[in-house]
Amino acid sequence: MLSKKSVRRQKIRYRVRKKVAGTAERPRLAVYRSNKEMYAQLIDDVAGHTLCSASTTDKQGKSLTGAKSEKAKTVGKLLAERAVELGITVVTFDRGGNLYHGRIKSLAEGAREGGLQF
Repeated sequence: MLSKKSVRRQKIRYRVRKKVAGTAERPRLAVYRSNKEMYAQLIDDVAGHTLCSASTTDKQGKSLTGAKSEKAKTVGKLLAERAVELGITVVTFDRGGNLYHGRIKSLAEGAREGGLQF
């Protein structure tokens, strides 16, 4: 059984996804936040492919130390670095039903510092 909190977040997620879609030129930066880890990926929704991804469970992410928000910022920088290698500089941000606050905001700031534009 789903909790009220997860049902609410799922409704917000569906509402956001109605408006936000990624293309090959402007992919969607999808963010997933669990209690322990952070995951981010660039998705081309037209073709249905993930172009690149980064998380705290990657080889580079495993060596991260510090607070969760610091790790999230590093994941954002890592994703931006991989995206720039693929020639992607402009993305659409999909916060995944989470508030733009805390770790989500840190990841976005790290991606901006890495060279991505929202």
